[in-house]
Amino acid sequence: MSSEQSLRLALPKGRMFDGVERLLADAGVIVRTASRAYRPTISGAAMEAKMLKPQNIIEMLDMGTRDLGFAGADWVKELGANLVELLDTELDPVWLVVAAPNKLLQDGALPNRKLTVASEYAKLTADWQQQRGRQDVFVRSFGSTEVFPSEDADYILDITSTGATLDANGLTIVEKIFQSSTRLYASRNAMQDPQKSKKIQDFCLVLQSVLEGRRRVMVEANVPPEKLPEVMQIFPAMKQPTVANLLGDQGYAIKSVVEKKQVIALIPALKTAGACDIIITNLAKVVL
Repeated sequence: MSSEQSLRLALPKGRMFDGVERLLADAGVIVRTASRAYRPTISGAAMEAKMLKPQNIIEMLDMGTRDLGFAGADWVKELGANLVELLDTELDPVWLVVAAPNKLLQDGALPNRKLTVASEYAKLTADWQQQRGRQDVFVRSFGSTEVFPSEDADYILDITSTGATLDANGLTIVEKIFQSSTRLYASRNAMQDPQKSKKIQDFCLVLQSVLEGRRRVMVEANVPPEKLPEVMQIFPAMKQPTVANLLGDQGYAIKSVVEKKQVIALIPALKTAGACDIIITNLAKVVL
């Protein structure tokens, strides 16, 4: 397929890339990069790729020079880009928060006076201040925002995953604004092109199947005939479990795809209900 017919994919440089690369590999799309090269080769999909900073990916998608790209939802909001969100990969989950030194806070809140706030997010900070009726002085940071208080700013608006960096710098979360993650976006131009739109939807279907596979496992168990009704009451399924007769009518074999978070409670419940020979299998892809 020629490059004119290929989808133009933007891949994120930096910390986001590793998770995105694994997701694509699990979907059968292999990304090969060379040292210092920004145009990786893509196998397994008709795509032409370029590596860009996430903020630039958003701008290129908004302009329509890229069809697809992975970026953080926080920067899409910050840049006010008019994109189509296709898929939340749930990779790199972070919260955009307001944080301040505890000694500044009054009953857990910022004092009602003019302060100085440091952030990489000028628009999101302005939006938040307007919602809270604040008119604090804004100082733009370029990374390491958590080191600004209390000498160079009173509080910050920044992203955090575990809060450990904030704790290490003596900062307390005052408010959680919204949760962000790495997501797949498309340009509106691409989605208005019928051929590209179809290719994009097919691509998303495969990626979604990988994400669903990561969330679920196959549970299989053998059940004596007299225990089947009790086991069936607790056996979860996307629709209904598959039930088959064991050889010699010795009972039943049951299997079902369930969410991983259910397994810790499901295994002892199945055992108590009379199930045996319980097997848990990881899944590569699940199409709902």
